Amino acid sequence: MRFEQLKGRCITSDLKDKFENAKDKVIGKTKEAVGKSTGSEETELKGKLQSIKADLNEKLDETKEKLAGKINDKLDEEDKRV
Repeated sequence: MRFEQLKGRCITSDLKDKFENAKDKVIGKTKEAVGKSTGSEETELKGKLQSIKADLNEKLDETKEKLAGKINDKLDEEDKRV
């Protein structure tokens, strides 16, 4: 597999993850609002949890990206030394 193909898959995967997180956030907020308006504590809680899950996934994705950047920087430094 060529690097360009691999890179394209990573970008596609990142966009898919961002879309899924945004979708979960919107659906979670909607469920929360429906739960509040109907008096359904269970639906409200499910909405809050889904929204929190989306927030956590966003933070995890950001952390993975930062870590990958730091690893790449270190590897680049090593390559320059060799």
